[in-house]
Amino acid sequence: MDAVWTPTADRIEHSALRDYLNWLEKREGCSFPDHDALHAWSVEDLDRFWVSLVDYYQVEFSTPWRHVRTSDPMPRTRWFPGARLNFAQHALRHGDDDAVALVCVQEGGLPAREITWAALRRSVAAVAGWLREAGVQPGDRVGAYLPNTEHAVIGCLAAAAVGAVWACCSPDFGADGTTGRLAQLEPTVLIAADGYHWNGKEIDRGDVVAQLRENLPTVRHVVHVAVLDRPAPDGATPWDELLATDAAPEFEQVEFSHPLWVLFTSGTTGLPKGLVHGHGGITLQGLEWAGLYGGLRTGERMFTYTSTGWALWNIQLDALTQGASIVLYEGSPNHPAGAIWEVAARTGADLMLLGAAVVMATANTGVSPRQEHDLSRLRHVSVSGSALPPAGYEWLLEHVGDLRIDSTSGGTDISGSFVGANEYAPVQAGRIGGKIAGVDCAAWDEDGNPVVDEVGDLVITQPMPSMPVQLWNDPDAVRYTESYFDTWPGVWRHGDWVTMHSDGSISIHGRSDSTLNRQGVRLGSSDFYDVLETLPEITETLVIGVDLPDDSYWLGLFVVPAAGHEVDDTLKQKIVSTLRTRLTPRHVPDEILAAPAVPHTLSGKKLEVPIKKLLAGRPLEKAANMASVDDPDALRWYARFAEDRAGSAT
Repeated sequence: MDAVWTPTADRIEHSALRDYLNWLEKREGCSFPDHDALHAWSVEDLDRFWVSLVDYYQVEFSTPWRHVRTSDPMPRTRWFPGARLNFAQHALRHGDDDAVALVCVQEGGLPAREITWAALRRSVAAVAGWLREAGVQPGDRVGAYLPNTEHAVIGCLAAAAVGAVWACCSPDFGADGTTGRLAQLEPTVLIAADGYHWNGKEIDRGDVVAQLRENLPTVRHVVHVAVLDRPAPDGATPWDELLATDAAPEFEQVEFSHPLWVLFTSGTTGLPKGLVHGHGGITLQGLEWAGLYGGLRTGERMFTYTSTGWALWNIQLDALTQGASIVLYEGSPNHPAGAIWEVAARTGADLMLLGAAVVMATANTGVSPRQEHDLSRLRHVSVSGSALPPAGYEWLLEHVGDLRIDSTSGGTDISGSFVGANEYAPVQAGRIGGKIAGVDCAAWDEDGNPVVDEVGDLVITQPMPSMPVQLWNDPDAVRYTESYFDTWPGVWRHGDWVTMHSDGSISIHGRSDSTLNRQGVRLGSSDFYDVLETLPEITETLVIGVDLPDDSYWLGLFVVPAAGHEVDDTLKQKIVSTLRTRLTPRHVPDEILAAPAVPHTLSGKKLEVPIKKLLAGRPLEKAANMASVDDPDALRWYARFAEDRAGSAT
């Protein structure tokens, strides 16, 4: 496959990755000519690699570690036992006092609020002091219901400074979805906003906050954040009061694996799983990602389009560990069309991190950001959430700029990436650049054999420091083991179908538990979406495969037509022809059906597995957690479709 973008020798030579490799060559006394050499060494001598990052980035351990990791297999491996540190301390130790640390932007083109490093440090110390005065101790939980504003960053770092455990839900979550997450943690403090901005509207969430106060009986203190300038409700402390009294910076020194925050899975069935990440693992993961792969340096800026309910929000904090500032955007990505690209230009972003769906949504508006804005500082766009289709690469290069496009995969589970691009890797449309250093991953077939240039299960065969320390309320690691290690004990099975290509690039084909298997051939759902959702007649599609009682297989394609179009015989024939010619005849569905919408999780992933369960006969209440669905009415439509289909078959 031809590259659509290739790094220049000068770019490589002056990259942060090359700086580290030059240092590593002197340290190890051997050559590291490129990233491939780094990755091979990092998985061959995993412990030495992570120690090299500790030394290179001068991680501040207040007490030394006894050994790099315990001999326990995953998921019980513990890293750097004996070492004590604090994540917030590492996030705040760089950056000149007068330089900007946070750039806060609200949709609608309003002027940005800039917060200096000195002001950020002072605010974190003040809020941490207030939390201590409120009785919060190490290990206590601080829950939050906040949009992507400075309050969330300050609150998270303040909780970390105290040694408390942070968990935040985005205010686009309803009361049930938020309670289902935070109630598990039994928080003692709730920091909650009165609402958020979306598509030019103020979305008032005062009623949800009132329900949370009723449904979270362990909360002793409520902090009111007036995003919409609503007055504080009775019994709540205004945010400004937390900042009113200065406190000396104090960072609780905690054990390497001490809980930092809890991230929740999508929770498509049952209660969402709470993934507990530790101070040390996230510190190392953040230094590696922001430093070696983001290439950020002091004074640069990273703009992440995310909500606080998605792992990208936590990942953006990694930029602070390099002394880089972060751009916080609160609002809709396309209000007006192409809004986030205007923000990237106005704030001088060097790196952007966003979901693939956001890229494609902007492309579909018809705007061309590079014709309207100065994006000359933007050198790198990192895309997560789902695989970026080839059309997304083409659009970015044509309409945004001469960029390193970095499609990644990992996310909530490790608050980072397993695979992604690097400064040496050429960009190939539709493919991920390669493996991340320190990640010993492979594609395995059903018998546990590695495969190359074939579809297999994504597995990680050696532990990583940023793997969850535990799942919440899972002291014996029963749920943890069932979630990742049931198929191959001691080997992390991630649940994605991937192809590890012989040239080192990687393709992600979708979730393995929703994989289509037709006539013994595995088909990735993303392959369908990549080719069909570029058709102007189509807004979105959903492909589902179901095993039938008579051992046959039904492959159905649900199509949401674009405005002014309908799923008629002409469009169906075009879909069949497109799939047959651009993929294979095996990709042609048994049935093409018009649908009103495609439901997603609140982090934007299509609900393939729950809808597959509905079509297999499972009732709606057991197939999905409605509080985790962006469009419950759309999911109900699929439930009725499944019932009608089952009725007609009997």
